[in-house]
Amino acid sequence: MGRSQETFGKKEVRNKKAKKKRDKEAKRQEKRGQDKKSLDDMIMYVDANGNFTETPPDPSLKEEIEIENIEISVSKREDVEEEIERTGTVTFFNDDKGFGFIKDTVSGESVFVHINNTLEPIKENNLVKFEVEMGTQGPVAVKVEVKR
Repeated sequence: MGRSQETFGKKEVRNKKAKKKRDKEAKRQEKRGQDKKSLDDMIMYVDANGNFTETPPDPSLKEEIEIENIEISVSKREDVEEEIERTGTVTFFNDDKGFGFIKDTVSGESVFVHINNTLEPIKENNLVKFEVEMGTQGPVAVKVEVKR
C-alpha cells in the first residue's frame, strides 16, 4: 500500500473548516446565553406632541377631550353653487376621431369633449357653451353648442 496523499493544502482546508465550525458553535452558544428583552424594554410611548419616547407620560398632565370635538373625516364644506353653464373656446377638435378639448374662459382649464356630447357640429376656435360632468377619467363637456 502506498503512503497517504494528505498534503499541506488539504490539511489547511480541513483545519479552516473545523475552525469555522467551532466559531459558529461559539456564536450560537453566546446568542443562547444573552438575556432576552422583556416587554417593558420594547414598549414605546407617544408624548403630547406625537413624538416617540421611552418614558411613560405623566398622568397628572392628562387632558379630558370631549367626543364631539374629535373630527375623523374631512370637515364639511359649505355647498357652493357652481355655474352650471360655462363658455369656452374649442382649442382642438379631430373630426375623424370625434373628440377634442375646450378651454374654459373663466377657469382656464381644458375640458375633454366627445362628438356624442355635442348638440351641433363644432370646429376649432368656435366659441361654445357647455356643461361639465365628471367622466371616468376626469371632467367631460356635455350639451355642447356653438354660442351665437
